[in-house]
Amino acid sequence: MITKRHKKGKPYQTILFSLFSAILIFGVIGFLIYSNLKTYQQRRELNLRIESLKAEISALQEKKQELEASASKLGEEEYLEKVAREQLNLQKPGEEVVTILSPEEEEKEKEQEEKKSFWQKILEKLSF
Repeated sequence: MITKRHKKGKPYQTILFSLFSAILIFGVIGFLIYSNLKTYQQRRELNLRIESLKAEISALQEKKQELEASASKLGEEEYLEKVAREQLNLQKPGEEVVTILSPEEEEKEKEQEEKKSFWQKILEKLSF
């Protein structure tokens, strides 16, 4: 009869091999989960960026439409007159322009006058 020899190290080897295989499998699964989470996070950030860029595009398109509308008005005489009156403080012959200053503007004007030198004040008094 053939007798079988039992190797003493075999049960430990199978346990170690099983343990090593389990650790390797869990390591691979953990790595896959980690990389999937990273990919999900990047995708979420990119989607948020896409949404913000879409909002910016729509705001810029609205501004473009406003600018195109104002550009079409530039040729109109009434619009030119309005701009000349409001921004350049121009007036028609025989008209008087009344400017109402806010308290902040009055303070700035006083500060500018205080900054003028003695000679500048004298020249202003002498000039008509």
